[in-house]
Amino acid sequence: MRGEGDEGTSVDVARARAHAHDTLEPDDGPTAAADAAARFSSDAWTAGIVGLGYVGLPLAVAVTAAGLGCVGFDVSPAVVDGLTAGRSHVGDVTDAQLREALGTGLVVTDDETMLAGADALLVCVPSPLGPNRQPDLTYIEAAAGTITRTVTPGTLVVLESTTYPGTTEELIVAATAAAGLTLDRDVFVAFSPERVDPGNPRSTADIPKVVGGVTPASGHVAAAAYRRLVAHIHVVSTARAAEMTKLLENIYRSVNIGLINEIAQLAHQLDINVWEVIDAAATKPFGFHAFRPGPGVGGHCIPLDPQFLAWRARKDRFATRFIDLADQVNTTMPAYTVSRIAGLLNTSRRAVAGADILGLGVAYKPGVADDRESPAWEVLAALTALGANVTVHDPVIGADRIATRGYTAASTLTPDRLAAHDLAVVLCDHEVIDWATVAAHVPLVFDARGAYHRRGVTRPHIVPL
Repeated sequence: MRGEGDEGTSVDVARARAHAHDTLEPDDGPTAAADAAARFSSDAWTAGIVGLGYVGLPLAVAVTAAGLGCVGFDVSPAVVDGLTAGRSHVGDVTDAQLREALGTGLVVTDDETMLAGADALLVCVPSPLGPNRQPDLTYIEAAAGTITRTVTPGTLVVLESTTYPGTTEELIVAATAAAGLTLDRDVFVAFSPERVDPGNPRSTADIPKVVGGVTPASGHVAAAAYRRLVAHIHVVSTARAAEMTKLLENIYRSVNIGLINEIAQLAHQLDINVWEVIDAAATKPFGFHAFRPGPGVGGHCIPLDPQFLAWRARKDRFATRFIDLADQVNTTMPAYTVSRIAGLLNTSRRAVAGADILGLGVAYKPGVADDRESPAWEVLAALTALGANVTVHDPVIGADRIATRGYTAASTLTPDRLAAHDLAVVLCDHEVIDWATVAAHVPLVFDARGAYHRRGVTRPHIVPL
């Protein structure tokens, strides 16, 4: 058994690579990797999902839909109890889909020992940022401990949680070695970044999967397994390349959103409608992809993922200037939104202090009941701190969640209730919100999401970001 530590992990991975084949697929023959790939290409294997949240639960449903066995493990008894009763806590998995998965073999448990019977362990745990915006690998480290205690010979172990390049080698390979297993002989280790698209009809099985093994042999085995789950896979040379792929996907979005947020501020200074400009530029059939401004960035990816790479780069004394600049622009958008609201109220001879303001939508994305990292809360907190009386309407998030944030929920938008507000601010463009009634009765609307522009509504009292 290899000792713990980054140096030992790197040495073992380097040795495994030295003995691996030069191509992404090993030669035909009675090798451990070839045997494992053949086994995963068949129907007769079971996946163990570690973490049953926004990524793990849809993956578990996809596994059972592919006709495979599935054991879903989560450390929260409350989550397990709810799932066992057929209640999904993830918007992209309906109760009906969950019950169908349970009826076709999905087992959910908070007993990690039940993972020992799985042929593949797929780790889908959270990977947040710490208080100083550094990667918090607490959940991945805990999952690594679970792997050490439950992994058995012949198992494929794949990390799906977003992280910086090198994590799979540093933590997951070390976890399997601590169990006394030899890489590419007894166990195969890879990284395959999660790709979920909340609120859209694409399922886990519909979205192409990137797969990268810590060695070519491990990548070959992981690719065979994922071909049973998704329609298309793309194999890269290493786990590090796969880890970097996930970060690039969201850094691309973060940087372009930062650019358009800055352009929006300049357009306002120049008295130009940025939404009109974006629509015009988007008519070009090449060389331009439309991004749109807003009160900030939210969700589990864009505000967080770029910081994993920025943190890792600092360890190598490399400055990620585009990442850092985009982050600076995006994180100041809530404050910019508040300043615009204050300016609008001033034009109506009204101070922010004492003003009645209606926040419309607090989810990070239209159509999803998810407010993680939503900039809406930062905007509303700043308005409250300035003395505004804030009410929130979001039928997707719901009154209970709004109340836990300390705000009064406006469950219905009656004409009289709307007219009692000095201003409404659009923070999330849910289709279910009655935008026409809002426009008809609120005296002043600040549209930070372009909701009215997209609906072709132009009125003097509706002011876009």
